[in-house]
Amino acid sequence: MGKIGLVSVKYIVHAQIEADGVIDKPDVIGAIFGQTEGLLGTDLELRELQRSGRIGRIEVNVETRGGKTRGEIIIPSSLDKAETSIIGAALEIIQRIGPCNSKIKVINIEDIRVSKRNFVVDRAKQLLKHMMDTVVPDSQELSDEVAYSVRVMEIREYGKDRLAAGPNIDDNDEIIVTEGRADVLNLLKHGIKNAIALNGTSVPQTIIDLCKKKIVTAFVDGDRGGDLIIRELTKVAEIDYVSRAPDGKEVEEITKKEIHKALRGRTAIEQAKLDLERNGHHIERSKDYRSRSHSHNRAAQTRSAQRPPILVKTTKPTEQEKKMFKQLLDDLIGTRGAYLLDEKLSILGKVPITELMATMKSLNSGIYAVIFDGVVERDIAQAAERSNVKHLVAMDTKVRAADAKLSILTSKDF
Repeated sequence: MGKIGLVSVKYIVHAQIEADGVIDKPDVIGAIFGQTEGLLGTDLELRELQRSGRIGRIEVNVETRGGKTRGEIIIPSSLDKAETSIIGAALEIIQRIGPCNSKIKVINIEDIRVSKRNFVVDRAKQLLKHMMDTVVPDSQELSDEVAYSVRVMEIREYGKDRLAAGPNIDDNDEIIVTEGRADVLNLLKHGIKNAIALNGTSVPQTIIDLCKKKIVTAFVDGDRGGDLIIRELTKVAEIDYVSRAPDGKEVEEITKKEIHKALRGRTAIEQAKLDLERNGHHIERSKDYRSRSHSHNRAAQTRSAQRPPILVKTTKPTEQEKKMFKQLLDDLIGTRGAYLLDEKLSILGKVPITELMATMKSLNSGIYAVIFDGVVERDIAQAAERSNVKHLVAMDTKVRAADAKLSILTSKDF
């Protein structure tokens, strides 16, 4: 008998068979051909259809249990839908196979093209997912990655102070002054190439000189540390505008949308100064107090030189202060950062440890406590003493509490 090619199969007839006795596969096939012969006319004669390859090899799978036979019949077809349905219906007229009563029921006629199409779709989804996850990145991702790499490569060192800067500092009439290198990198990432970093809270001469020639926008973090930067800049440099990152965020971490929104919403330096005066009275008062008491301190120093030295008593923190110090110290674990607090335990600013001494020196007074993720060294303790800091809180210390003129607390004290 002829076989139907797999590529030409359109439909598959699936039928179930039940017989009240023991029958074999040849019995079933013989019954199918014998009992349908002449039933459907010459055009749908099963033997002729099989010889011409329009009906494939009939598969029969049966098993006998308890004296009864059950199984399935599979007939592949390249006929059209109507002709295949007629062949399927013809199977159900068979009521006896060999000596046994039987029943054949067509379960379904499978459209093999739909099955293949579903397989193609499902497999295509799997391949696409695998490709997106592990093989080929999206073209936009490639563009973004290349653009970011190129922009990062554009960062350079500018001036005698070797400040981190974008490539367009000299070519642009306006520049943006940020706190650190990471801020410049983030701006470069989003296409802003005229930014330059202070590299600390003290203002380098390179920035002072640029501010005389350029229109300058100070782009600072949205916290008290940003206020400190603005104060230092306005003391020695000619700043025109101030932009701030959203509250609680740093310039180095904000998105492109947040960057452009902050730059569009920049304020004139005069307005920024007024805002600082309204929000930062305690710092200004501490400076006034220092100037008023300068002559008194000199007189006191003269008198103290005539007397034997006395033991300086350090200020012990209250339980409420210790609780606050512990909480802030826990927040700093792993950040290598430092908090500066005033007498009301309000945070004046947050700075990297590398800039802590310069920040204390620039403020000189008004700092009540310093909490930082590091170890108290002799130079840090001395800088804190010179700035009239009362409490120095760190992870550990190399300075004995008895040798310092301020309270030193470590994580072991909480």
